[in-house]
Amino acid sequence: QVQLVESGGGLVRPGGSLRLSCVASGRAFSAYTMGWFRQAPGKERELIAAISRTAYFPYHADSVKGRFTISRDYTKNTVDLQMNSLKPEDTAVYYCAAGLGSLKGEYDYWGQGTQVTVSS
Repeated sequence: QVQLVESGGGLVRPGGSLRLSCVASGRAFSAYTMGWFRQAPGKERELIAAISRTAYFPYHADSVKGRFTISRDYTKNTVDLQMNSLKPEDTAVYYCAAGLGSLKGEYDYWGQGTQVTVSS
């Protein structure tokens, strides 16, 4: 069992930056693939970034590539999402998730979500 708690969401102007953080507790953090998803109103939830147990070759969706960066800290049991050059279309609820499969595989544990709103 893994418990995930996200933080760092908020309101930001277009072009601004935010850093989301997800703290994991419970079973060994290093055993899990970690992902960040988002869901905008009226849209399906999408995987936007993921990082493997070893943190090699992280995945970023085309929609965020070059603007967002996923990273993980094994000493703090955290996975962060640095978001730069934010756009209004990045507005969504952002979720942290953990799984034992591949980067685009199934995720078994989810956080409660944190709202990100990009607006002038």
